[in-house]
Amino acid sequence: MSTETTPGGAYIHNIGYRHYDGPRLGRAYARRSLFSQSLRGAYGLGRSAKSKVLPMLLFAVMCMPAGIMVAVTMFTKASSLPIGYTRYAIYLQAVIGLYLASQAPQSVSRDLRFKTIPLYFSRPIERVDYVMAKFAAMASALFILTAAPLVILYVGALLGKLDFVDQTKGFGQGLVCVALLSVLFAGIGLVVSALTPRRGFGVAAVIAVLTIPYGAVSAIQGIASLQGSESAVGWLGLFSPITLVDGVQATFLGGTSSFPNGLEPTTGAGFVYLLVSLLVIAGCYGLLMRRYRKAGL
Repeated sequence: MSTETTPGGAYIHNIGYRHYDGPRLGRAYARRSLFSQSLRGAYGLGRSAKSKVLPMLLFAVMCMPAGIMVAVTMFTKASSLPIGYTRYAIYLQAVIGLYLASQAPQSVSRDLRFKTIPLYFSRPIERVDYVMAKFAAMASALFILTAAPLVILYVGALLGKLDFVDQTKGFGQGLVCVALLSVLFAGIGLVVSALTPRRGFGVAAVIAVLTIPYGAVSAIQGIASLQGSESAVGWLGLFSPITLVDGVQATFLGGTSSFPNGLEPTTGAGFVYLLVSLLVIAGCYGLLMRRYRKAGL
């Protein structure tokens, strides 16, 4: 209804507005919808064709080496795969980093840039729902990216008649490894991206956070190894996201590390690696909650 005042008096017009009488789906539905929309957006689904190119290309690049390895294994009748399940994501960390750098800012920076955060927080969704949905969606997108090649390796290994028990065990360990990597990288990528509403800055910042510590840690580990400080090599891996995952998988998941001269963390150091990884994940979640307390104002 609306009221219009004219020189001859006031007229009331019925313009067809009605109250919503349907079901109130509540916070859980809003959280699931935001998760689904964010996960689809991480692969360009529901967006323009141009937005699908990069994530789908990186997904293909991630899976292609696995297909080649399976073909080589079956053709040569090898007794094992060329690479372990837990090592695959470590070797292709550059592809994972590019994917995260391209999609994490897309997930959160636009909401900050166009100031749509207060609309999310109006009702029924709250800050914790927004953070949980975005965090879970980014981690799920990374898990799909990193687990799909492992599925290809596993299926190919079974078709190549490799030992079922060994392959199943390795496949399970690989899934645990990429699950940890996905949650850890998702938290880091979202925290860095949420610091700026500019997507370009977010992309550059995510790449820097993933590559600079890894390069520095690798260089210092090499120097420490040459000087005979082998005990320091394992502990230095605590200062880079990918070496954190590398240390955990080498200690607990039957893999081998990429540290200089094949050195691996001790069991005690491995527990520290796992603890630090969990603390980083929890810290990223806490920083996101703090960021969106301010962003929602």
